Amino acid sequence: MIDVNAILSKAKQIGASDAHFIPGIKPTLRINRDLVELDEYENISKEDILDVYDYFLKGNLDKDKFFREYKVLDTSAVFEDIRLRVNISYSSGLPVITTRLIRNELPTYEELGVPDIVRRMTHQQQGLILVTGKTNSGKSTTLNALINYINENENKKILTLESPVEYKHKCKKSIIVQKEVGVGGDVPAYSIGTKNSLREDCDILIIGEIRDRETMDAAIETAESGHLVIGTLHTKSCAETIDRMINFYEVGDQSQIKYLIASLLKLVVSQRLIKNKRGTLSLVPEVMVVDNVVAGLIRKDKLSVAEIEDAIQSSSNNGSIGLINSLAKLFTDDIITLDQAKAQIEEKNIEVLNRTITQLKIKKEEEEQRNRF
Repeated sequence: MIDVNAILSKAKQIGASDAHFIPGIKPTLRINRDLVELDEYENISKEDILDVYDYFLKGNLDKDKFFREYKVLDTSAVFEDIRLRVNISYSSGLPVITTRLIRNELPTYEELGVPDIVRRMTHQQQGLILVTGKTNSGKSTTLNALINYINENENKKILTLESPVEYKHKCKKSIIVQKEVGVGGDVPAYSIGTKNSLREDCDILIIGEIRDRETMDAAIETAESGHLVIGTLHTKSCAETIDRMINFYEVGDQSQIKYLIASLLKLVVSQRLIKNKRGTLSLVPEVMVVDNVVAGLIRKDKLSVAEIEDAIQSSSNNGSIGLINSLAKLFTDDIITLDQAKAQIEEKNIEVLNRTITQLKIKKEEEEQRNRF
């Protein structure tokens, strides 16, 4: 019989981010992006994977019924002092289970490497802030670090919609109400929870994932009504985020929604995690502050991703940070290699990266000279 507790205990001990239970192979952990099989275990059998399934469902008939009907399930669990985000799917007629370990020690936004402009934007009284990135780019951790900052510094009512709830926040200066979205949770869908937030007298609404037009509509309505809405989207850049938001809507509705986005959207931070020279992960942020220039580009009849990227790259005076600038800084600070930096951008932008690196090196040398005298 497979010992799930022992596997999770080892994952916790060695700092794994995920544990994979897949029939036919040994239990596998992800450690700083690398997959490591646990050689001390046998390959997972059919009986083993059903035991793991029972371990995480704990006899919940509603969740079992949902999984058998839809063949996918997102749920949560608790192991010792840490929370687990659990995804269950099917492969060859058997469950495949991926478990994310969520640490109780929530890092600060400074420790994560989140730019200070992102924290400052949370003092907005209303509007829309988006944290974006691909899967496993640390969006949820950044979101929760911002929630913790607001909780420690402001007197607000914060309502969160999450699938599942990852970090359990305790009320400090703020009141925090956390709701789990999904089967067996507190609310069946993000869109329903977002709409209902208008009746819950919250100051700040956190949407764990904006995945459809209905949720986007509700988020915009909430921001319009005088609330600060902070949400996440699965997009790889700030410019792509704007494109995704607009494309939730039919062509005939896009002109109106562009004007709403241009007036309500305050900031987009798009983040990536890459393995650094030390073998750990470093955050690579791209930050777009929506000023008059960006708002004008959003309202244009034809959205140009390239124009938005250029506006970000050239607007460092308002707090915006281009992806190339972030990569160049990580390289000049000797955190990542030049090849790693180049791998994150298109070939046409390599020359811009090289120029930015040269400029940063000159600036760094000038600062070192001034410090000597």
